[in-house]
Amino acid sequence: MDQGRFIPQQGFYRNLRAYQLAEIIYDITFHFTARFLSKGDRTVDQMVQAARSGKQNIAEGSAAGSTSKETEIKLTNVAKASLQELLIDYEDYLRVRNLEMWGKDSEKVAQTKGFCRKQRDSSEIIRRFPERSDETIANIAITLIHQCDRLLYGLIERQKRDFLQYGGIREQMSQARRNYRNNGRPEPGRQNGSNGSNGSNGSNGSNGSNGRM
Repeated sequence: MDQGRFIPQQGFYRNLRAYQLAEIIYDITFHFTARFLSKGDRTVDQMVQAARSGKQNIAEGSAAGSTSKETEIKLTNVAKASLQELLIDYEDYLRVRNLEMWGKDSEKVAQTKGFCRKQRDSSEIIRRFPERSDETIANIAITLIHQCDRLLYGLIERQKRDFLQYGGIREQMSQARRNYRNNGRPEPGRQNGSNGSNGSNGSNGSNGSNGRM
């Protein structure tokens, strides 16, 4: 890390594959609940909010990382937990309706992973919604949530390593200040060895002016 820039550039969450997947999961959930659940069902709000929390907290955590690694890790963990809540809702939907839940090693899961690996947004997935059943869409969402969960785990581990290596913002600021001094650069308000003065009133590096009070 460049200690002269102790606040790192953050907020590029849209480039994170975890965020891209979380956004796709949110879009799938929004359309899934609108199509297959009744408007009065409380599960609609719960699923949409859980999906939104997963997406939003990745973004907020990335932005917060500029000034607080602790907050960054906390919010990424919240995103992970929110998607786990959403995962259970999709699994419950399939279970109580006696619908098939794809096994992790099934061909359908492999096909879903292969197709979604190329997708950076939900447009193509949503376009095919009308031809797919609730069972298929729920399983696609479950597959993507598992993928996003693994990515978030890796992201959290990386954030932890960054914290251990660079510390929090206070530590980074202190280190940057020490480096600034050790490089022999004059501190603000100090020049030519004077204590806060530029040698005004005829003083040549003396402590204060000749007309000192």
